[in-house]
Amino acid sequence: MTGARRFSQAIAEGDGISVLVEVGDADGARAAAAQGAEGLVVRGRADGVREVSDLPLLVFGGVEQAGDADALVLDVEMLGDRIAEVVDEAHALGLECVLRVRDEDELEEVLELVDPEILLLSAEDADDGQDHLDRLLELLPDVPAGKLAIAELAGANRDEVLELERAGVDAVIVAGHDVGPLVGDAPPEV
Repeated sequence: MTGARRFSQAIAEGDGISVLVEVGDADGARAAAAQGAEGLVVRGRADGVREVSDLPLLVFGGVEQAGDADALVLDVEMLGDRIAEVVDEAHALGLECVLRVRDEDELEEVLELVDPEILLLSAEDADDGQDHLDRLLELLPDVPAGKLAIAELAGANRDEVLELERAGVDAVIVAGHDVGPLVGDAPPEV
């Protein structure tokens, strides 16, 4: 099943924060799934990833790159006034939209233009010397109740993931390295 709220359900269900792992290929997808990832993230085309994993798939890129994705990251800064048009286009294809914001102004803008269910909080434009985790935690109170919040924190460690969870973040995107320690208890043997 592609889209149709599969992604949002995956990060909203269950206890605690969902760990979404950025992968570059099928081998990375297999490794992330084996270590307990609750979703996969790809920048650009997701060639081969869907064939090896049925985890929800989030793609950074345009609608044309979505392929078999469940959800698509739309960058508010890049799309500007076109955001509503691109959201409608993605929804027409059965994709959920995750709207990426870097600061309070972008968050306010996207809330005025569309009614997003899922927001991706990015610390990409953190002030010089500002800790990325602190930047994400500063943005979080501005997310309206009832919206799902994902934090983009590639180099996250276990303590940072736990702090995001305590603050109310629903999911975190991390780099595709050893994610086992980030997801808590080991997945059960089957």
